[in-house]
Amino acid sequence: MSDLFDFNNVRVADNQSQPLSHRLRPQRLKDLIGQDHITSKTGPLNNIIKNNNLSSIILWGPPGTGKTSLARIIPKELKQVYFHEISAVSSGTSDLKEIFKLGKDLLKKEKKLILFVDEFHYFNKLQQDMFLPFVEEGILGLIGATSQNPSFQINSALLSRSLIYQLNVLSEESLKKIIIRAEKLSQNKLLLENDGKKLLIQMSGGDARILINLVEQIFSFNRKIGIHELKEVLSLNIPKHDKSGDNHYGLISAIHKSIRGSDPDAGLFWLARALNAGEDPHFIFRRLLRISIEDVGLANPDTQKQVLDSWRSYERLGSPEGDIALVMSVIALSLSPKSNSVYLAEKESQKFAKKHNAVQPPRHILNSPTALMDSLGYGLGYKYDHDFKAGFSGQNYFPDGIKRPIFYHPIERGYERELKKRVLYFSRLRNKIQQSDNEIKRNIPKNDR
Repeated sequence: MSDLFDFNNVRVADNQSQPLSHRLRPQRLKDLIGQDHITSKTGPLNNIIKNNNLSSIILWGPPGTGKTSLARIIPKELKQVYFHEISAVSSGTSDLKEIFKLGKDLLKKEKKLILFVDEFHYFNKLQQDMFLPFVEEGILGLIGATSQNPSFQINSALLSRSLIYQLNVLSEESLKKIIIRAEKLSQNKLLLENDGKKLLIQMSGGDARILINLVEQIFSFNRKIGIHELKEVLSLNIPKHDKSGDNHYGLISAIHKSIRGSDPDAGLFWLARALNAGEDPHFIFRRLLRISIEDVGLANPDTQKQVLDSWRSYERLGSPEGDIALVMSVIALSLSPKSNSVYLAEKESQKFAKKHNAVQPPRHILNSPTALMDSLGYGLGYKYDHDFKAGFSGQNYFPDGIKRPIFYHPIERGYERELKKRVLYFSRLRNKIQQSDNEIKRNIPKNDR
């Protein structure tokens, strides 16, 4: 099992036959581009290296941001350690047991095993739990890499024992540095016209691997490439979008918050990004319908119908002709008056109902279909609202003995201005009727009550 600790797999050869991405892989912390918040002299990793004490860290970030490179650099900076890497996609419980056993053997020799697990989120709960005692006892140092949010994909017990470092999507400036490094290492120049490099950076989407692969393709042409031909080459690059991962929820969240913030242009930008990435328009429509209820609500109740009508139009037209129905809904929702009073009313009423989950409705508003129920007072004293002036009796509908709460607080925007007037009208009328009823009760002799 000596191959477990073979550092050859973290060395980068200068052999020109190796892929460019392999030859460009950084060898030291200072060589890693775009993650200075982690790798700088004042960054958190330097403290780990200085103290030569790695327990458990999780590297979280999109593909192509340097997680694997960083995981391979860290053990090189530590002393008295052995390094091995596996992928959670292709490794199982038996592999882990063998590695943990070797970690114990190494500890007896005052050596420490540093284990890098790529795609860590693919390990199930049981497999993740297996790491706990070995991490706590210092038998191994764990470096896990994941493109998925650790909060949802990694067990809380292991998460609480780990340092989480988030790697950022590479900026335009960082990607330019990678191109310069690639040209220097290959002793070659990108033969591109006009804004060719800018287009390369734009289409890479902040992913260094995609950028390097594109650069290598262009090197292979060995001639000058025009912008039109370059666009054809780049069109082969499918936009990154994991429909069950962070990118999926990140884009829909960006659409939602842009609409909530009444910014139609930002909403349209994130909508275009989602559609270009292959997002299901029905998934977007479901979120827009939720927005019409949660964020617009009764300030403009017509937006709910507008979204549903647009959705039906899309179903008849299909894509791409029907995509404009999505655009219409995003603009309408963005520019509509907003109110979350319905959303807040739902939350408050649920909270109140859970607190008073055993109380029954007052008997006067319960139906009385049998003689027994009549004799028990069911329906006794119920006031039929249509028999009263203004169609309002003002009677109590809450459980007996419970102080009347207020869940719905309309705001002074859009249609809710009118609803607020109605709420105040019925509130005043209810108070007036209640005061009148109390006055009548006070004048009735106790024996007659």
